[in-house]
Amino acid sequence: MFTVCALYHFTRFDDPAALRDPLMDLCRSQKITGTLLLAHEGINGTVAGPAAGIEAVLTHIRALPGCADLEWKLSTATERPFARMKVRLKKEIVTMGQPDVDPRARVGHYIDPAQWNELIRSPDVAVIDTRNDYEVAIGTFEGAVDPQTDSFRDFPAWWEANKDRFHNKRIAMFCTGGIRCEKSTNYLLSQGIEDVYHLKGGILKYLEEIPEEDSTWQGACFVFDGRVSVEHGLREGPHDLCHACRRPILPTDRARPEYEHGVSCHLCIDETSVEDKARFRERQKQIALATARGERHLHADITDED
Repeated sequence: MFTVCALYHFTRFDDPAALRDPLMDLCRSQKITGTLLLAHEGINGTVAGPAAGIEAVLTHIRALPGCADLEWKLSTATERPFARMKVRLKKEIVTMGQPDVDPRARVGHYIDPAQWNELIRSPDVAVIDTRNDYEVAIGTFEGAVDPQTDSFRDFPAWWEANKDRFHNKRIAMFCTGGIRCEKSTNYLLSQGIEDVYHLKGGILKYLEEIPEEDSTWQGACFVFDGRVSVEHGLREGPHDLCHACRRPILPTDRARPEYEHGVSCHLCIDETSVEDKARFRERQKQIALATARGERHLHADITDED
């Protein structure tokens, strides 16, 4: 059993590059795998490994400048959910593409999971899912608006085009672990929307704390690691990953005629060319050869939450 830790914190790192190597060395020494993103605005990522190793990494990160109040959530996985460890330097730890957005200045009202159901059932509240379309497709809160965005950077344009729909409404937003809502609520506040709320700890905290019989969550929650999805109690969900398009699919989707492992699924069969599919088949061949040599290979670590 592996401990999985999703974490983020907005703080000012003057030299994020200087933090990279010590963090990478510690993760390797503790047999931790996953991805951590460093930027001038802070740190974000998901890592997995032995419980003691995760605690060592958390201790290290909490000692970084301004990180004493680091936000993190723990869950478990029966298999190692990442093949390798990466510490990457980025412009943003979650990419919105709005240079004036600063969650350290001001964010919306945090709502604990225990109060979330009551809030979103209020008739004057509009609930907005800030995640990408492929995440929303496998699960969301009842009554939530799906912006149908390909990436988080599309959210500001969607809001500008749709803001009149929410006149005289309080806005409640949610995401996987809370990080996107730090930016989206700051963005809406900058647009003059004052009654803005977001689910503290995100869907993951809600699924951890709220019993299934009391839940307003429907479906599974996409996660950016090898588990692909989780359900109530943070138990591992039923989904696989199409390694061609990186979208979640169900095991039964493998029986569909459009499915070819690592090449296509029913969601992406018409999105790639004959040449693309030939390239994907060659990639799968190389993966099979690596496996035959006894080299563990996970095609894609799906840890960049944009």
